[in-house]
Amino acid sequence: MLTIQGLTKIYQAHTALYPTDLTFEASRFSVLLGPSGAGKSTLLRCLNQLTVPTGGTVEIEGIGSIDTASKRHALRCMTGFVFQQHQLIFRQTALANVLNGRLGCTPLWRSLLPWSRKDVTDALGCLERVGLLDFALTRAGRLSGGQQQRVGIARALAQKPRIILADEPVASLDPAKSEEILELLLKICREDGICTVVSLHQVDLARKFADRVIALKDGRVVFDAPPNELSESALKEIYTSGGDVSSQPEEETGENELAVLEAKAA
Repeated sequence: MLTIQGLTKIYQAHTALYPTDLTFEASRFSVLLGPSGAGKSTLLRCLNQLTVPTGGTVEIEGIGSIDTASKRHALRCMTGFVFQQHQLIFRQTALANVLNGRLGCTPLWRSLLPWSRKDVTDALGCLERVGLLDFALTRAGRLSGGQQQRVGIARALAQKPRIILADEPVASLDPAKSEEILELLLKICREDGICTVVSLHQVDLARKFADRVIALKDGRVVFDAPPNELSESALKEIYTSGGDVSSQPEEETGENELAVLEAKAA
């Protein structure tokens, strides 16, 4: 179980996330919705402190409040992060990219040595779970976008995570591939009992896959309920649009949104 209380993030004069209280449970697939700049990416990155919160607390069952460097390291080791732009090393093989998922929890001296047979076997098992075992020795740059995202998921699995966070993982994929990736994430969530939090901009996908929808607007949570309660009136409130929400333009990437905010704070 992952709990946040009063979690806040301020970039100079801009408040990206107002005090927020939420609890995320194991085996639950939670989806974050909201327009560009709503705070979805900021919230995701504050959950495992890739972005350090300005205030509030993050608590994880078995560790407690994340208030020391060692606890922050432990939280990151148990959290797999799936990025929109994959963040793969294209010149390396799919297998090597998956093994990279273990580097953050490997002592520096050990990372200078060849990977053990068990490490390699485990990484191959992760690739098999995402349907890419036959592409283990293919360079990541030669894979399709959907395959690259599967490698990103396998890399997250290599951490043996208790939590998976995914920031717009299907924004660059076509509808069919988007559903395949979300089905894969949902299957992993269920089979492994992983607490999974995914930000999306597609309302139809949120309705289809989410156990719970959390919508943000202007840095505040404005909706938190099962997807069957995501009515048209609720969507109009979230997106402040009088028109059909399905016709709204796709929002900018969460990673770009975050980069702009952090550049302003620099």
